[in-house]
Amino acid sequence: MDAVIWHNPSCSKSRGARQLLDDNGVDAREVRYLVDAPDRGALEEVLRKLGTDDPATITRTSEPRYRELGLAGADRDTLLDALAANPVLIERPIVIVGDRAVLARPPELLLELLDGST
Repeated sequence: MDAVIWHNPSCSKSRGARQLLDDNGVDAREVRYLVDAPDRGALEEVLRKLGTDDPATITRTSEPRYRELGLAGADRDTLLDALAANPVLIERPIVIVGDRAVLARPPELLLELLDGST
């Protein structure tokens, strides 16, 4: 199974998702998105795999940076640019398997993704 996790090891939800992947024998490639930030194209691709066109779906609106940038009510393009420039705004963890993805909050949501790919 070709799996990827956009991971932040300091986040308990992200660690929980990583553990569930390990417990299910899934050798997922780990992308530390705060260090290796996804560009706009990667963000567009993950939105497609999540089945949405709305970047608000993967935006951490509780982050101080979100308020600092005045992103409440921002249009799609502005939000995508902000996510690419400020990866701390990206919700985690995102688990990608093949052509599908899930925002694993709570981590158990990734189990449906794994079940659908076997």
